Amino acid sequence: MVTQFLFATGIENSNPTIQAGKYRQDELEKCGHYQHWQTDFDLVEELGIRFLRYGPPIHTTFIGPGKYDWSFADLTFGELRKRDIVPIVDLCHFGVPDWIGNFQNPDFPALFAGYAHAFAKRFPWVQLYTPVNEMYICAEFSALYGWWNEQLRTDTAFVTALKHIVKANVLAMSAILDVRPDALFIQSESSEYFHAQNPAAIKPAEIRNAKRFLSLDLNYGRRVDSEMYEYLMDNGMTREEYHFFQGNNLKQYCIMGNDYYQTNEHRVAADGTTQASGEVFGYHVITRQYHDRYRLPVMHTETNLWQGPNGDEAVNWLWKEWANVLRVRNDGVPMVGFTWYSLTDQVDWDSALRENNGNVNPLGLCDLNRQIRPVGQAYKQLISDWKQVLPAQSVCLEVPIVMPSESNQSWAYQKQTDAKQARQNGANAVSKTNQTVD
Repeated sequence: MVTQFLFATGIENSNPTIQAGKYRQDELEKCGHYQHWQTDFDLVEELGIRFLRYGPPIHTTFIGPGKYDWSFADLTFGELRKRDIVPIVDLCHFGVPDWIGNFQNPDFPALFAGYAHAFAKRFPWVQLYTPVNEMYICAEFSALYGWWNEQLRTDTAFVTALKHIVKANVLAMSAILDVRPDALFIQSESSEYFHAQNPAAIKPAEIRNAKRFLSLDLNYGRRVDSEMYEYLMDNGMTREEYHFFQGNNLKQYCIMGNDYYQTNEHRVAADGTTQASGEVFGYHVITRQYHDRYRLPVMHTETNLWQGPNGDEAVNWLWKEWANVLRVRNDGVPMVGFTWYSLTDQVDWDSALRENNGNVNPLGLCDLNRQIRPVGQAYKQLISDWKQVLPAQSVCLEVPIVMPSESNQSWAYQKQTDAKQARQNGANAVSKTNQTVD
């Protein structure tokens, strides 16, 4: 078992549908991963990275209720295990299989939990998961902005998508824990902030700043603010559905992953409309707000910036984000990891995947020719400089990880047995408490 800071990258596996469901934006395909997956794993190793946000394409793997095509996952995850690279498994990244439809489908949570359980049984050596990536953004872009999947633009559609997505995440965590009792879940969620443009904009900004917490409030079983409770009830959530989230709290198995980009902060006008504000507070201030609310260990799970005309823009952003991580850590927040997302350049994120233009976005550690960019070299150096320093300075920075190469060791099995017993003891304690209350 190793205890170390999680320096990570990711291989972009977004796959939402657009054009009324007629076209799927499969980033694994657009970025060439299906053809170059072995080279991509070579690059991960060359950069000195041991942790990789990665997942199988759900739309071609989950082919029907209880039916799975593991052929590509067997190849890629088998190779990750051989190389002793730790995957942080991203099971749902903005899209679902065609046969499920979209996030308005009430059957999605239970179906997805079955998929997560099947994956965990197929790959029992995997310990780290992000079951559903950026739950809030997924619901917002699909059902409030009308960009992806169901392409709806109503509060009712948004609440419907949100409750299904978060329930799917909670049920998936429970299903994975049934197979891998010492699993850890890293919620990759966008960390947002809304700035009032003038005094008349204070109220709409406050509403948006309450709304940004909804996915994590529900996921962690935290009571939402009174105004947000009314919003949820007014837009289709039932009291029974709300109580599900209060009664299925798996927070103790979680690390709060915060994603931060220059686009995460917004300027709000009096009529409630928003525009990008650029970086105002930055990762340090906003992450403190999220940590103060949830009191969980934190990982910086996504950031990037385009390599611009000077060639050093992304390198400077990497330095700035790392300085923010250290600032958060020095303030006493248990920071456990950092991620430049993603390994390679992406395609069509300049339109937030709303359009199929084939535009290459130069924001990866490597370009699509698999050549390392300056930011990749800078990240490699950063990891080399800091990987031995951080764990030695604070136990808060150490996460007990069973490396793939250690998963068959007797002590690793004992660790799972102990975790299973601890979970059962916790469930029994809750049951006794409820009986006493009754």
